[in-house]
Amino acid sequence: MKARIYLRASTKEQDSKRAESALLEFANSKNLEVIETYCENYSGTKLERPQLNRLLQGSQQGEILLVESVDRLSRLSQEDFDTLKLRLSEKRLKLVVMDLPTTYEHFSEGITGSIMAVINNMLIDLMATMARLDQEKRVERIKQGMEKAKAQGKRVGGRAKNQELRANIKKYLAKGMTAEEVAKLVDCGVATVYRVKRE
Repeated sequence: MKARIYLRASTKEQDSKRAESALLEFANSKNLEVIETYCENYSGTKLERPQLNRLLQGSQQGEILLVESVDRLSRLSQEDFDTLKLRLSEKRLKLVVMDLPTTYEHFSEGITGSIMAVINNMLIDLMATMARLDQEKRVERIKQGMEKAKAQGKRVGGRAKNQELRANIKKYLAKGMTAEEVAKLVDCGVATVYRVKRE
């Protein structure tokens, strides 16, 4: 099957290509032919994004839109997300989310495929809502943290990487387990496993 990869980061300071090699490796493991990769630094809260629009315009019916996670595609309001889903539907694009196994384990036709499509739509809607709420909470926390830091004359730092998780991922990868198997064992996203694997 043919696939188009979409990568996004919110700001120019962030690496929008961070997950590219993981997605390419994932596509290869699923026998997907990657036609093109679209990469941009643009807020997920905006519906109109240059590279996403280019992807939608250039895509053909039945192709796959491959993303790392739902929040890379959308942190949109419900109204804008409904518009985006309509655009995907009009193009008959199949959304495959690397961190959501149900989206790529079932491409079958018939009753089973129809049931999985309904389940996937529900899961994607739920994850998009969670991504939007997470964004709203993050913005509020940042605002509160900056106000507190300003009042105390301090700076707010980022959180440290989870070294125990990373060590466990490396241990299981060394045993020859697949990224999906490792992700289930250590309770993390497949993209996280691929990131650690690249190090």
